[in-house]
Amino acid sequence: MLNFLNIPPEYELLVNLVFLAITGAIAWHGIRFRDDEGNGVFVHQLFGCIAGLFFFAVLFQDVLGIIQF
Repeated sequence: MLNFLNIPPEYELLVNLVFLAITGAIAWHGIRFRDDEGNGVFVHQLFGCIAGLFFFAVLFQDVLGIIQF
């Protein structure tokens, strides 16, 4: 997956785990964010859902190897 970055294969899992941590944090913050009145903000929820999709795609495809695209 990371051939275009010229990262050695032994570091691929580490890069994937760092990516999962970052996108997971973005997804969690985006989906759970509320304004001062307690309402969800559409843009935060949108980008949180997009980050969640990338999180699960990398998790299931690259880390766990359950699915293939």
